[in-house]
Amino acid sequence: MSIETTTLGILAIIAVMALVTLGTRFGGAFLMEHIPLNRRVESFISTMASSVLIAIVVPMAFAGDLGAKAALLTTAVIMLATGRSLPAIGAGFVAAAVVRYFL
Repeated sequence: MSIETTTLGILAIIAVMALVTLGTRFGGAFLMEHIPLNRRVESFISTMASSVLIAIVVPMAFAGDLGAKAALLTTAVIMLATGRSLPAIGAGFVAAAVVRYFL
């Protein structure tokens, strides 16, 4: 299956991606509505969030360019120093931009 990269094709791709995203978000909330929350389920949910984050970050740490590595290092250092995620993510973006601009 292929979609041409015309304006209509791009809008169709965006619409399909939006529907899939909404389906997974609402589907997950609907599913969790029927599962009783106990200690085991809460542990699974918190562990799953960490494993998804690691699955995204680790490949970038090994295969990413210098900008990605600078962003990861900066984000980690600021997160450990301040404990606040938003400033750490912002600093990571800035670090990647600066490294990519100058190199």
